[in-house]
Amino acid sequence: MVFLLPGVKFDLDLIKKYDTRAPRYTSYPPATELSEIFTAKDFATAICNSNQRQTPLSLYFHIPFCQSACYFCGCNTVISNNKNIANPYLQHLAQEIKNTTELIDTNRKVLQVHWGGGTPNYLELHQVEFLWNKINRYFSIDSQAEVSIEINPRYVNREYIKFLRDIGFNRISFGIQDFNPQVQAAVNRVQPEKMLFEVMDWIKEANFTSVNVDLIYGLPYQNLHTFRETVVKTIALDPDRIVVFNFAYVPWVKPVQKMISEDSLPTAQEKLDILKMTIEELTHNEYLFIGMDHFAKTNNELAIAQSHGTLKRNFQGYTTHAETELFGFGSTSISMLEDAYAQNHKGLKDYYQSVLAGIIPTSKGIKLTQDDIIRRDVIMSIMSHFQLDKSDIERKYHINFDGYFFQELEELKPLADDGLVNLLTNKIQITDIGRLLVRNIAVNFDTHTRTRDTKFSRAI
Repeated sequence: MVFLLPGVKFDLDLIKKYDTRAPRYTSYPPATELSEIFTAKDFATAICNSNQRQTPLSLYFHIPFCQSACYFCGCNTVISNNKNIANPYLQHLAQEIKNTTELIDTNRKVLQVHWGGGTPNYLELHQVEFLWNKINRYFSIDSQAEVSIEINPRYVNREYIKFLRDIGFNRISFGIQDFNPQVQAAVNRVQPEKMLFEVMDWIKEANFTSVNVDLIYGLPYQNLHTFRETVVKTIALDPDRIVVFNFAYVPWVKPVQKMISEDSLPTAQEKLDILKMTIEELTHNEYLFIGMDHFAKTNNELAIAQSHGTLKRNFQGYTTHAETELFGFGSTSISMLEDAYAQNHKGLKDYYQSVLAGIIPTSKGIKLTQDDIIRRDVIMSIMSHFQLDKSDIERKYHINFDGYFFQELEELKPLADDGLVNLLTNKIQITDIGRLLVRNIAVNFDTHTRTRDTKFSRAI
């Protein structure tokens, strides 16, 4: 799907009208609905049910450590220059893998593996190899699996990149955020342009299958001119995928953001101009607007999956394997099964205690109802494909769509009047301008969070 800008009006008043807070819908129900009522025992039961389905697996491994704090960051991280703290974490992570795989049918093929953080390349090479070997010992990774890792480009060299490729990683992601030195200094993420291009050269030399880079708009001292330079330089890097995040300034939630002066942030109009320019530049340079904040080249797996109707969202964002169930390992990690989600303890102390006791380190979770599952399909179709075929939902769940969602369809009519969505007899279609506010369209089908929006970021 191509995001066509000609004729699309970026109306600030319209954007403001609908730019309320809403979940990013990397899951439905959102992670905010996970509850401590859901226990490790409940998750063990969910795993047993998952084994009966025999769906293939996606695995996520969380490395929480960073050497320094990025002031824009909203992740759960541990900041330390003492690399020794990673050793006990890896030992407990290996034990968690062993404990959990006693419940998982490990004959199920693993189609995706992802290491996230934090900073996965915080680990030394021998530590990377240790964890890699543990994963391969307990899981059957498909020979064609997507194996990806996030890196901080400030802490790698050519040898490290080559090692990652040789050991088995075939996809890689790194954060640019902004090329501008003033912006980088303001967010405590100084990484010279020459270094970023050098890291990309190493990645291409190592022949990674796919490269993803991240940008962030809304950071201090950004303006239309400087961010255009960042976009142009990013296009010159020639990544396969580009994610352009909206900076959510929530210092009352993430105290590290107090290091950023609110006065230094771009205005709402400036942010809108930046977003419009970014979409124009990327779509005019052979990147397709996949959805939310993701862009991909036309031959990239995300674009192909979207055209085939198999694109999906999970806690890692957009993914190409809709058929997998996700198991997360490490502190804060979230598992996403067909009918249950579970999150590990965030604190290392609690995480370590559970692992040592031989208990799955579940701190909270949720068991999905049939209504949750139906609404998830609706919301994920809207989020991933910008349209919904009502008959697909009716056949799958044996319901009358218009009757089941009568109230939701009524509440979408004002959005249709404003040109965000087309309500057809058999389909719901999101318009070009509606794609910018797709979260705020999807929220109409959300019975968990739609009436309380204070926990979520704004779309624009």
